[in-house]
Amino acid sequence: MKKIFLLLSLFAFSAVAKPTGTYKIVVEGFDWGAGVNKVILALNDTTSKVNAADYTVYASRKLSTGPIADQDTKREIVTAYVSDENGARVRTGKNITLVLSVGPQLPISSPFQYLRSKGNVWVDYSLTILQPKTGQIWDTSTGKIMPLIDQFDLTGKYVFNDKLTMSYATFTPKVKKDKAPLIIWLHGGGEGGTDPTVPLLGNKAANYAAEGIQSIFEGAYVLSPQCPGAWMHNAQGVGTQGKDNDIYNEGLMALIKDYVKANPGIDPSRIYVGGCSNGGYMALKLIFLNPDYFAAGYISALAYKSEYIAESDIQKIKNVPIWFVHSKDDRTTIPDITVVPVFDRLRKAGAKNVHFTYYDHVTDITNFYGGKGFEYNGHWSWVYLHENLPRTDLDGSPVRVNGKPVSIMEWMAAQKKGK
Repeated sequence: MKKIFLLLSLFAFSAVAKPTGTYKIVVEGFDWGAGVNKVILALNDTTSKVNAADYTVYASRKLSTGPIADQDTKREIVTAYVSDENGARVRTGKNITLVLSVGPQLPISSPFQYLRSKGNVWVDYSLTILQPKTGQIWDTSTGKIMPLIDQFDLTGKYVFNDKLTMSYATFTPKVKKDKAPLIIWLHGGGEGGTDPTVPLLGNKAANYAAEGIQSIFEGAYVLSPQCPGAWMHNAQGVGTQGKDNDIYNEGLMALIKDYVKANPGIDPSRIYVGGCSNGGYMALKLIFLNPDYFAAGYISALAYKSEYIAESDIQKIKNVPIWFVHSKDDRTTIPDITVVPVFDRLRKAGAKNVHFTYYDHVTDITNFYGGKGFEYNGHWSWVYLHENLPRTDLDGSPVRVNGKPVSIMEWMAAQKKGK
């Protein structure tokens, strides 16, 4: 019915409409994933006033490879303002920005579709904007703006042994000292492929380049490698949680070392590796294999099963600072067979700088997009990690550095090899 109503509305309106105009969408990462949260309309004349109630926005999501959720429907406009062509607010200008409602329960707001076989993929996302009072239609897209993602270099490609090719995204700090740390983020199982925007937007991973976290490190490089499939795949292409060796760790480590070598501004004593789920497995695997290379690890929703970790590996990494983040109701990477015993074994081995923040649930930390008390999938503990919220250890006590309570990013920024 939604699609029929949309087509009838557009048909009736087009009979009296003026020539069509152009628009750009704005895509940003949110706790639950990517969202089209703004549309920028190009005007023929300069204006200083805009009323959101004068506009109607219809969205269409299409995917050539299969069915898609919420194909065609109306978008809710939250507010509107006069802007420049990039969506920045101005007093007078030749553009209008409409702010659109987004949320974890609004599939129409997402430019992604999750496919079981491929993970998150971009959809063909188009808008039609109507202004009934003037008869104006905007239905021609001139592209998209991704405010934080556009600060990354998305062109990275690394070929290992003439067989494995990995895409990667990088961020170079705008302000840094002579040497700056490197933050490495390894995505989960739903963000593999060949488009490095997906790991940055599939959850809020691009946030490591945002001002809040960058200021803690006083400028940091960010490296986000992308696996063609899933980090835990073995030689048969089957997921392993540590039982078998994966096929990617050697090439990934070579990529990291190559990037560090090509960027002499990186402080080799402050290289941090982290990830979620599949990426949490790989982060821990790299620490096992290279315990003297990384200054610290930060891992959420660890997918590495404790039963497949040798005691010799625990002994090798007991002096590597690591902070785990997990939720008790995670049914994908079940904590009682992954992070809980791993943390316990490290503590029993004498690890003194290993921490574990354990949440009851993963909730909407904004109390807005999902609503107060809204719970995400228990697997999504990276929601807290990307927002730099973990501050407590397993017993509920604050984690401290030099006697001062710290957040996970403040703790990580203080870690240095040989310190």
